[in-house]
Amino acid sequence: MTKPKAFMVLLLWLLRPAVHAQDRAANTTNQFISVRSNYTKFEYQIPMRDGVKLCTEVYVPKDVSRTYPFLMTRTPYSVRPYGSSNYNDRLSPAGPFMHEGFIFVYQDVRGRYMSEGEFIDEAPHKKHLAGPTDNDPSTDTYDTIDWLVKNVPSNNGRAGILGISYPGFFAAYGLINSHPALKASSPQAPMGDVGNGDDCYHNGAFFLAANFGFFTGFWPRGSTPEKTSPGRNFDFGTNGDYDFYLHMGPLANAENLVFKHKNEYWSDILKHPNYDDFWATRALGPNMHHLTAPVLLVGGWYDAEDLGGTLKLFHAIEDHGGAPGLTLVMGPWSHGGWGRGNGDRLGNLNFQVKTGEYFREQIEFPFFMQSLKSESKTNFPKAWMFETGDNQWRQFKTWPPKETARRSIYLQPGGKLSFTPAAGKAEEFDEYTSDPAKPVPSTEEHGEGMPGDYMTRDQRFASARSDVLTYQSEPLTEAMTIAGPVTPVLRVSTSGTDSDFIVKLIDVYPSDFPDPSPNPKGLHFGGYQQMVRGEPFRGKFRNSMSRPEAFVPGRPAKIEFAMPDVLHTFKQGHRIMVQIQSSWFPMVDRNPQQFEDIPSAKAEDFQKAVERIYHGGKSGTHIDVLVMK
Repeated sequence: MTKPKAFMVLLLWLLRPAVHAQDRAANTTNQFISVRSNYTKFEYQIPMRDGVKLCTEVYVPKDVSRTYPFLMTRTPYSVRPYGSSNYNDRLSPAGPFMHEGFIFVYQDVRGRYMSEGEFIDEAPHKKHLAGPTDNDPSTDTYDTIDWLVKNVPSNNGRAGILGISYPGFFAAYGLINSHPALKASSPQAPMGDVGNGDDCYHNGAFFLAANFGFFTGFWPRGSTPEKTSPGRNFDFGTNGDYDFYLHMGPLANAENLVFKHKNEYWSDILKHPNYDDFWATRALGPNMHHLTAPVLLVGGWYDAEDLGGTLKLFHAIEDHGGAPGLTLVMGPWSHGGWGRGNGDRLGNLNFQVKTGEYFREQIEFPFFMQSLKSESKTNFPKAWMFETGDNQWRQFKTWPPKETARRSIYLQPGGKLSFTPAAGKAEEFDEYTSDPAKPVPSTEEHGEGMPGDYMTRDQRFASARSDVLTYQSEPLTEAMTIAGPVTPVLRVSTSGTDSDFIVKLIDVYPSDFPDPSPNPKGLHFGGYQQMVRGEPFRGKFRNSMSRPEAFVPGRPAKIEFAMPDVLHTFKQGHRIMVQIQSSWFPMVDRNPQQFEDIPSAKAEDFQKAVERIYHGGKSGTHIDVLVMK
């Protein structure tokens, strides 16, 4: 879209017909409320226990006839506009919160933008403080709440905290040794374990496109507060990320060509390709003990960035004694998609339900109301989940549901799938050649390296490649709903000494499935291959994520790992498909297919490898799923 056209679209949106005003007025949760006329803004430099001051923007309702709870977000991404006379046009979270009345608090975390101190990326939690001035993000949250309750007028002594993505990480961090006034927390798409399952590494495989794109715009700040972003504008210089990253070459070139050893955040993650203490101390799950505030964990089934964090924190809280109230919410959303828009569509998929509105009005708002304003309690379920495929909300007393049975989907000769093991011998296999010079693209379109909706995109392009093995079932005679983790159990070998193995579980539509109407993209849904879940595994970590081991060329080895949970119905007449490949580029960095430190690999280290997937007998490759009874 050209800039003149974009301007006209914006102008038309601003001047949208007044007839819609009646619809907006009828729905008070979406009614526009002037922030400036209803709230007074204050800017505070709140002192922490070590004397460092954090820049905090506070919006207090002008109606002082009643008291209000705090609703706080702590962020590394700036709380601009700065200054008590400069107001935001709207206050988040979206929905009815502004109309109801809260004291909204937004804070630059330590060392970012206008807050003093030093920022540590994904700071480790200090289990034992060295003294009264020692600190980490949990103490900064505690000190902030303590100051707010004592110094901001018209508050009712209760505070809630929430955030999406990195702010979700800080919301979860605030649960650790929390202040007594913290009565509700909603970490949304939090980074629960950046070293395995969230932004940086997935089962040892580095998420190249997402991290390169992020850290080219997220740089260390100077030693003093500053309003401007420390990020840099980066020009990819090509129309597609695939070509850019392929021409960039090995990971080491990114440091030399782009970061110049000036972005310590990027440098640090590449110094730690193994799951060592650097990552283990940054994982939040092990610290979720003795929580005193109700927790609403929120994530998206199609979150390309932090799907794993939401699920890991939920299970960690459950395993460590729970919380006064704990609910897991998963919807058909991309990263943060529940916080904006209707939520009825994503990419090529139409869910036929306004899931975003439903979440904000029926789940998020009642959660904070009952914890911060009302003494009456609503019985929230343990899991409030959107079932893809059947496109409906469901509630469960446990997650995964108890009403499931484990079943194994076995690879068969001839590209077939079955719920019974292949009859052949364990030595039977299919093979393909993986060439790092011609990696399998993340998506058919060579645009963004990791589009936010990549999980919704058609996988037929991949199944047509010779370096992707494809297996599919016969059409299902009845619907099948799977709920919980998807666990590939692979038996593989490689002609190299290391290789990646990417597994995709796919829902194949019937050949006569109707196309969408209207259909501006020209989509053909007959035979559409919709990815339900997909994850990479770097083979050298098959026995330990911290101690990699080389493959013996040609010797079969077992790889077993859990992919993030799903709640999906394969409808009658649909087929189940499994794809296996050894590259997923540029979403995942290329493996040289030689056992070595990949961030230090040279161009000449990258070699072709023949990959074999064994499917004979009970020890053959299969996918374990939990099927609803």
